[in-house]
Amino acid sequence: MPVLHAWILAAWVAALCQTANESQELELPASSLVPGGLVILDLDESSPSPPQVTYRDHRVMVLRQGDKWRALVGIPLSAEPGRDVVRIGDADPPKYQAFTVEPKQYATQRLKVAPAQVDLSKKDLERVERERTRIDAALETYSPAPPATLQLQPPVAGPRSSSFGLRRVFNEQPRSPHSGMDIAAPEGAPVLAPAAGRVVDTGNYFFNGNTVFIDHGQGLITMYCHLSAIGVQAGQVVNAKDPIGKVGKTGRVTGPRLHFGVSLNRAFVDPALFLQENPDAK
Repeated sequence: MPVLHAWILAAWVAALCQTANESQELELPASSLVPGGLVILDLDESSPSPPQVTYRDHRVMVLRQGDKWRALVGIPLSAEPGRDVVRIGDADPPKYQAFTVEPKQYATQRLKVAPAQVDLSKKDLERVERERTRIDAALETYSPAPPATLQLQPPVAGPRSSSFGLRRVFNEQPRSPHSGMDIAAPEGAPVLAPAAGRVVDTGNYFFNGNTVFIDHGQGLITMYCHLSAIGVQAGQVVNAKDPIGKVGKTGRVTGPRLHFGVSLNRAFVDPALFLQENPDAK
């Protein structure tokens, strides 16, 4: 076969593969237009390539759904109810698309922990500040490839608490809301990756204990805290159901459990929106 014809055939096959890949639509998570939820926006864009969308200066996931582009926007727990916007592209003047955040009142949770985990020493405060920078870097990760799935499998078997968003009071002192889901499980139980991804970072943190961060693509990051053991390392590629660690009680925690966090465009959102049904959940 002539070289030119072979090149044309190869290009045609590549185009067919790309079209097939683009036509494989992901099943979307549940929409919840509240602080700690997510909004799915149909974008008024007809470009063949995905438009760049940002929300509060963070890149937003954009997926092809049929003949339209859709943006999946994580809403932070700190968001105030009312009108909000995403920015589309980088044109001047900027183009915006609006949505409305609805109010939600989260309950308050009162906990008793060791005094040193609430009234921190100067040394511990300095440690927490250093760790915050590292955690932020992991959660800021944005990979251009879309996730393999948006229907996450439970990372560990066990009853799920409804603790996401709780306004927490430690030793009668108010602290930041609970930004994940607690899953009850015995110490040492295996924690499994809920979907394919790449380990962004691992480490031991003052509040979170032994922790793993996994990048699933386009700003979707999952976090696993209080582990008794970490079974992966930064840069490692994992598949769904691969073991990544074991349930523990490291960091600021009252007993063995998995704190499971889901971050989308740097906003922690309710993991229940992404999780498949679990017969052990309550």
